[in-house]
Amino acid sequence: MGLKDKPTIRVGLIGSGFMGRCHANAFRNVSSLFNLPVNIELTCLADINKALAQDNADALGFISSTDCWQDMVADPNIDIIAITSPNALHEEMAILAASHGKTIYCEKPLSTTLESAMRMVDAANNAGIVTQVGFNFLRNPLFKMAKNMIERGDLGDIVSFRGTHAENYMGDPCQPHSFRTHPRGGGALADIGSHITSLARYFLGPISKVNAHQKTVVKDRPRELGSYEMLPVQVDDVSHILVEFASGCIGSIDVCWLQTGRNMDLSFEITGTLGAIHFNQERMNEIHVYKPIQNSSETGFTKIETGAQHPPYDQFCPAPGHHIGFNDLKVIEVAELINAMLNGEPLFTDFQEGYQVQRTIAAMQSSADTGQWVSIKEHIE
Repeated sequence: MGLKDKPTIRVGLIGSGFMGRCHANAFRNVSSLFNLPVNIELTCLADINKALAQDNADALGFISSTDCWQDMVADPNIDIIAITSPNALHEEMAILAASHGKTIYCEKPLSTTLESAMRMVDAANNAGIVTQVGFNFLRNPLFKMAKNMIERGDLGDIVSFRGTHAENYMGDPCQPHSFRTHPRGGGALADIGSHITSLARYFLGPISKVNAHQKTVVKDRPRELGSYEMLPVQVDDVSHILVEFASGCIGSIDVCWLQTGRNMDLSFEITGTLGAIHFNQERMNEIHVYKPIQNSSETGFTKIETGAQHPPYDQFCPAPGHHIGFNDLKVIEVAELINAMLNGEPLFTDFQEGYQVQRTIAAMQSSADTGQWVSIKEHIE
């Protein structure tokens, strides 16, 4: 089937910041890398004003632009709405997109409150649409192998999970306030803690109980870049959480966005009675597996390097050791979204999973406020 014979899926993107550019790159490249039976058209980009929208549409390869995202969402020619706006805007955009029957690809966290996220889930369910939340780190090809090892019992009974997400992008006290530091939608736990929480749930299932402690290190930040007016910070810089899974496994999650010397320490160690797995996103093309050798003192973690034997790495490169990167994970995520649209393949990180992650984060924040253990029910009320 030639390009002219393939049907076209048209994409509307809201926002053109860091994640908007990642989305545009993924949609632009997914058809060729995954040999999809459709063409992907970058149809329209919406941003906060006409000049910015037009400039970024030109730079990212979109056919048109607009400063009115509502008009773009209502356009019957657009099939997918990708939302990369600040968290507080997700609900309004997603609910309108659902009312028009669009497939929705929304960056995490799903929204700013559980009530808001639940309304998004309800709107999507009522419309019967395909949804996806952008937890792209889960798309690492090595993770399927690790999950299979856990489910096969290769590690024995899982007894401990130790997870971390630590970066330093808020380490400068002159870094100004933004949607990340807003009390409703911000803080280190909400911003990056959702990533390690989603990984914990992916590998080991629901978290049933949490006990959290949080600290605000930078007490005041500038109102905006270059401003001398300082406003108080009311969100966490550091969070440490004890967790218990529904399976009975216990563990911890540590989150910090001013971790000196760390660029992307998204890491975890899963310990079982027969073995263990360790991973760090800063070395995302390798995972370390421990399996004891009988009657031998020469044992330890073995490095497994990602390669063609770990699909869909082979869609990017046939040879091991050449490595894939962050943007490639976004391409894999978009490929899964397109396959769900075309074939009805289930998506793990749909709106409901996004809600469950947010529910877990909210329980952690409640525990930090009260100083008590907080239980989490998995079902949606």
